[in-house]
Amino acid sequence: MNAALREFRVALMLLSRLPAGRIEGAAPNLADARWAFPLVGLALGLIGWAVHAGALASGAPAPVAAVLALAALALATGALHFDGLADFADGIGGGRDRAHALEIMRDSRVGSYGVLALILIVALWLAALASLGAAAGLAPFLAIGALSRVAMIGLQETLPAARSDGLGRMAAGRSGRARLSAAAAVLLAGLALGWQGAALVATCAVIAAGIGVLARRKLGGITGDVLGATQLLAEAFCWAVLATFWPG
Repeated sequence: MNAALREFRVALMLLSRLPAGRIEGAAPNLADARWAFPLVGLALGLIGWAVHAGALASGAPAPVAAVLALAALALATGALHFDGLADFADGIGGGRDRAHALEIMRDSRVGSYGVLALILIVALWLAALASLGAAAGLAPFLAIGALSRVAMIGLQETLPAARSDGLGRMAAGRSGRARLSAAAAVLLAGLALGWQGAALVATCAVIAAGIGVLARRKLGGITGDVLGATQLLAEAFCWAVLATFWPG
């Protein structure tokens, strides 16, 4: 099997619950596969758009269509990034120090910080998409799906792993192909959406930078939860930016 296809399938398995088949032999490592994160984001964005557009076409009100689109994305990703945001919020909010924060983030239970973070971000995501309605077309869904995964690559390229094991460690290290893939996603978003695309890129960059500074200071680097939180926050705030400056 072509190496690039094997790496794409690893990325698909990691970031979604979409069928990816079985990889024979040793699977590519996550650091090599992360160049495909934006491609997985495109596939997930397509799913979100299809459900959203289909709901609107069937006569569903915009808020209902937004809820169905978010539900479809949660199912397609196995709610992976929601879990990451909850764990990250609990760790940062409740951790006395680095070791305690990392310990909290490994606890399967969700605390008050995690619950509040999920409520606020889901509310922001839904309110923004509902206000856009039919203006949330295919291009924004695809761009946000890809760029929010580019934000994850940005952290992987610039920060060390917070632990000696776990997802953050397995995906650590620099990758020229990942940087090239990220640059291509940024360029295509700009070409497809113009100033809107530039605003989405800037939003993802600000979210990634903010989470990166917080993760470095409080945790010493990135974990899988940090990456998941970054993706979901970038996605929600991208929709909020579009709803604020380019309302439907």
